[in-house]
Amino acid sequence: WSAAVRVLVLQAAWALAGGQVRYSVPEEAKAGTVVGRLAQDLGLEAGEAEARRLRLVAQGRRASVEVSGASGALLVSSRLDREELCGKSAPCALRLEVLLERPLRVFHVELEVTDINDNAPIFPAARKNLTIAELTTLPGSRFPLEGASDADIGANAQLSYTLSHSDYFTLDVKSSDENRKSLFLVLAKSLDRETLPVHHLVLTASDGGRPSLTGTMELVISVLDANDNAPQFNQSVYKVQLSESAVEGTLVTRVNATDPDEGSNKEFSYSILSSIPISSKELFTINGKTGEIRLTGTVDFEDVRLHELQIEATDKGTPPLSGHCSVELEVLDVNDNAPEVWVTSLSVPVAEDASVGTVVALLSVSDRDSGANGRVRCWVWPASPFGLEATFAGSYSLVLREALDRERVSEYEVEVRAEDGGAPPLRASRGVRVPVSDVNDNAPAFAQAVYTVLARENNAAGAELARLWARDPDEAGNGRVSYSVWEGGVGGGAAGSSSASLSGAAAGGWRPASSYVSFEVRAVDAGEPPLCGNATVQLFVLDENDNAPALLLPAAGSAAEAGAAAAEASSGPGSGTLWAWAAWGAPAGQVVAKIRAVDADSGYNAWLRYELWEPRGKGPFRVGLYSGEVSTARPLEEADGPRQRLLIVVRDHGEPARSATATLSVSLLEAAEAALAAAAGSASSSRSAVGAEMGAGAASAATNVWLVVAICAVSSLFLLAVVLYGASRWAPRAAVLSGPGPTTLVCASEVGSWSYSQRHSRSLCVADGAGKSDLMVFSPNFPPPPPGAAAKDTQPEPSALLDT
Repeated sequence: WSAAVRVLVLQAAWALAGGQVRYSVPEEAKAGTVVGRLAQDLGLEAGEAEARRLRLVAQGRRASVEVSGASGALLVSSRLDREELCGKSAPCALRLEVLLERPLRVFHVELEVTDINDNAPIFPAARKNLTIAELTTLPGSRFPLEGASDADIGANAQLSYTLSHSDYFTLDVKSSDENRKSLFLVLAKSLDRETLPVHHLVLTASDGGRPSLTGTMELVISVLDANDNAPQFNQSVYKVQLSESAVEGTLVTRVNATDPDEGSNKEFSYSILSSIPISSKELFTINGKTGEIRLTGTVDFEDVRLHELQIEATDKGTPPLSGHCSVELEVLDVNDNAPEVWVTSLSVPVAEDASVGTVVALLSVSDRDSGANGRVRCWVWPASPFGLEATFAGSYSLVLREALDRERVSEYEVEVRAEDGGAPPLRASRGVRVPVSDVNDNAPAFAQAVYTVLARENNAAGAELARLWARDPDEAGNGRVSYSVWEGGVGGGAAGSSSASLSGAAAGGWRPASSYVSFEVRAVDAGEPPLCGNATVQLFVLDENDNAPALLLPAAGSAAEAGAAAAEASSGPGSGTLWAWAAWGAPAGQVVAKIRAVDADSGYNAWLRYELWEPRGKGPFRVGLYSGEVSTARPLEEADGPRQRLLIVVRDHGEPARSATATLSVSLLEAAEAALAAAAGSASSSRSAVGAEMGAGAASAATNVWLVVAICAVSSLFLLAVVLYGASRWAPRAAVLSGPGPTTLVCASEVGSWSYSQRHSRSLCVADGAGKSDLMVFSPNFPPPPPGAAAKDTQPEPSALLDT
């Protein structure tokens, strides 16, 4: 709390003081001289100045002062010469910018360099020669003298003059203003060349410093005879204004003098005797006959604003006499200096989550012109997302005005433009490159929320099922994405990969328990904190023909009137020998036995067909192609023998097809014996031990009921299959995709692939390979029954083949 109160008090005091610290130091102070305790005046604790990097900001010229890193004091670093820094300007104030980092703040310090009396008065020349005619020059005649100059200011530059003792001359000093004095040598009494032809005087100039410094000039006065009228100017002072844009040869002014003498004493010529400053004498020339003063160089308002010329008119008398006047030339400012823009400090890159008001750069703007020509207006282009805030005269801060987004703009080229108030205005600009650093503000995003993938079972371990890709617009680690399966799953992409590859996870090939798997894939970036995105994968597993048909223990034939009996399996499910009985004289079409088989596959791979391999040709029996019912092909005769051995092959429709074989041994008996055998077979295969007398009647009734149900069901399914078949002919065929995107499931012909069907529901398709009038209905796939189980308990729902 005390620190917070101290900061608030410091800010309040800073605001009341105008936000500026002022120090003063005398010029020529030794290096290391302490100017002020800057850190303490800024409210910093001990050691805080070095920790927060308190330093001066250079502005294009040597500051001659520095900040001590340890103590935070402002020290003199090199020679301070007020005359070199400010010339005659008073006061001499240096504006310094102090930068404090962590956080970034800028303070303005005004350092006044006070003057010391380190410059003695200097005359334009160490010796001046004068000629004064005897007798004709009356007492009281005045002869102008050039005064001395002092580079100091104030009291140190206030000059007083004294003349060495003389009976003939005195010194008259007149002040035109507080900084300029006019000197005249006054003749006290008439000269007598024969008495004293040459007078030697010493003019001394003393400044007001303590101790006072002096400068001297020797006056050598030669006494001449004759000419007693000097030329006289019509004005003692000519005041002229001249634009600094004036070109060489421009007429400045014309001076005019007259001489009342006659003859050669009346003829005179003009000359520039001296100038202030001394260098101005080279900028002007005067025509000796006409008195026209013309410009021979260029004047610069920013260097010298006032030029003073001493003009002398000297006649040709003997001795020659001179008249004098002064020309005061005021230089008028024109807008000939464009503004200047400097970047004094730059804090880049800028984080894209930087708050509005963050200081990006510090700038200084100046214009050497004066008045409206020196007033500068600044702005930023483009106008957003940065702006300028004026912190002090000529100082600006480039601050953030809008929120940044690196994914939209990763770098800004900002131009700081300045324009002065001249007519026409002059402009300047400074480019600033501001890169934007990334923060983790974007989560990975998948192209789809849900991916549908079709995959065949029995894939090898590591086989690619699909490829997913999530986009993260961030850069570096913030945009580096790793993938994982979030709930369940089959595999995942490695960290840092550009996409996620879904692969089988089982070592020996993937065969899931369900034909449909749904899981979530998560994409996580490497930012701090990490962000993630999710996508749902719906995986449909397509059946492979990897299961051969399996034979089930069959029930007895349903045609009791034919005397068919139940069969027994000799070797359980699969290949084996089955037994059946038939009566002599049984008519054609009598069902003797039914071969039952199941296939653990689904769809097309589970569609079974039955073929009679032996005996071939015109045997007494035949097998239903899809029903598996063994029936008489013609009436049985005694010539057929007492026993018929049938070899039946059960095949599925997979590619390649898988098969199982069954051997059916049919015994031919008399009608009574066949009935007894059928009754015995039914009793042994039934758990309820139904009597042999009711077996035939019950079997016949059950068969009739099943036929009615089958006819109704098959008719309904046939109509539905016709509708679906017509719709599928117009729907576009879709390829089986392993990547993301919608997938269309189709039903194909025998030679093509079959559509996926749920394992625990019926699948209905129209097969091109079968007869056009056949309708196939597939029963659900059941695993083979365990050995010894009753056929009635484990037998699946029968398949039906209806020939229309």
